Amino acid sequence: MENITFRIYKDVATLPDNWDSVASSNHFLQRPYLCVLQNSAPINMQCFFIGIFEKSELIGVSIAQYLNINQLESFGERDHCLKTYIRNFIFKSFCSHVLFLGNNMITGENSFTFKKEVSTKIISRILIDCTDHLIDYFKKKKVKIHIVTYKDFYKDFTEDLKRYEFNRIYEFNTQPNMIFHLSDEWKTSADYVGDFTKKYRDQYKRAHKKVEGITTKELSLEEILKEEERIYELYHYVALNAPFNTFFLSKNHFSFFKKQCGKRFKLFGYYKNDILIGFHTLLLNEEMLETYFLGYDEKFQKEHMLYLNMIYNMTEFGIENNFKKITFGRTALEIKSSIGAKPVIMTGFIYHTNSLINKILPKIFNKLEPEVVWQPRHPFK
Repeated sequence: MENITFRIYKDVATLPDNWDSVASSNHFLQRPYLCVLQNSAPINMQCFFIGIFEKSELIGVSIAQYLNINQLESFGERDHCLKTYIRNFIFKSFCSHVLFLGNNMITGENSFTFKKEVSTKIISRILIDCTDHLIDYFKKKKVKIHIVTYKDFYKDFTEDLKRYEFNRIYEFNTQPNMIFHLSDEWKTSADYVGDFTKKYRDQYKRAHKKVEGITTKELSLEEILKEEERIYELYHYVALNAPFNTFFLSKNHFSFFKKQCGKRFKLFGYYKNDILIGFHTLLLNEEMLETYFLGYDEKFQKEHMLYLNMIYNMTEFGIENNFKKITFGRTALEIKSSIGAKPVIMTGFIYHTNSLINKILPKIFNKLEPEVVWQPRHPFK
């Protein structure tokens, strides 16, 4: 570790010149996306960009995010029950200042990348040292970090981390990440639908019948800017009705994303009688298609099965554009299972900086997580 150092940046403009070449394997650690985070992050989020050096050579990049939960208007309003009220009180009172080593806005292994082989032992030490540095940074600003979270890791890497400093930190997993590995034999949407059993082929036909009369089109930057208020209204409705939220996007997030990332960010609008009633977004990341935020008007959602049709459209985009897999994230597990996605357990680590609270964290964590009961589906022959 004597030759390995790190530097934390708050401004994308100050990053080393070769940052993007080091981050070449992940577009969501490269400058265009980091500019999105810096300039249109949620109002309660501050982002940090971490350069990792061997002597003076940049060999790795990482990301951290600070969230001030006290600035949230709501944690999500779908579940009105005693458990939810208790959870909200605990978060406001004891967990309001949260530090993420990783990206809390997208699901998957987007915490760091290296241009050369680096041992898990060194990565473990870097993550801990960066944490200590950022906790001290906020302490000087009279802000006490309550919760530290490291996310998301696949199980094999988690087991490696636990051989080092992470063996003292509570490991958690919440809902699985729904990932769809696309068959090489699917060249068109007809190939995909043809592999369904009768039950799920009928579901596909029924959903498409419901969406007749709805026009779907990809929006340009100019069109996103024109529809910005409506897009945010649709997004905000869905976000507000989620079971749990730690942030809300800024109103210019989608237009700024399109401006920065161009073709790597896609926003598709759903129109009825020339009125925008829904939208979904996609992030293009090498061979991975990542689903991002969406929104819809509840008045039209059930009538036209908008959400299910969005999921089908994302899948068909992935097939027709030769992606290997699609990351669908952690919500609506059963409906995503019904179109072919499979659950993949991803884990993280979490600790509270108060030693007494940290001792009971394993006992209370699972009680705070909204319980989701779902039935995996098997749509293919």
